[in-house]
Amino acid sequence: MGILSDEERAIEAQKRGDAGVDDPGVRAAADALSTFPNAYPDRDYLVTIDAPEFTAVCPMTDQPDFGTILVEYVPNKRLLELKSYKLYLGSYRNVGIFHETVTNTILEDLKRCLDPRQLVVTGTYKPRGGIVTTVKAEWPE
Repeated sequence: MGILSDEERAIEAQKRGDAGVDDPGVRAAADALSTFPNAYPDRDYLVTIDAPEFTAVCPMTDQPDFGTILVEYVPNKRLLELKSYKLYLGSYRNVGIFHETVTNTILEDLKRCLDPRQLVVTGTYKPRGGIVTTVKAEWPE
């Protein structure tokens, strides 16, 4: 297969369901996620981060998607620095990506940088055609 145009690449990604996974802006923001030491690494406690202004783009229609990303994790040795997380979420703003894919990608990126004891990412997306989508990804599975 030869070199694909942007449109052809988007069509192929939509067929596979992984549209947006390898977006260079998202990958750079994921690599820039910052952490800091947990002052209580021997204690299990829950950290909840609620981001109610998440935006991305539907890869099928190019229409904006709006939602809330809720992260709940039991830290191990590291905690998430929130400014880097805010910038990471902002990197999705113009990316065509499915709800299920973005929620699972956020879980994988946070798992990689935090190495938490437990992690749950829930994406609740605003109604489209009267339908609300909620996607919950958990680790360990």
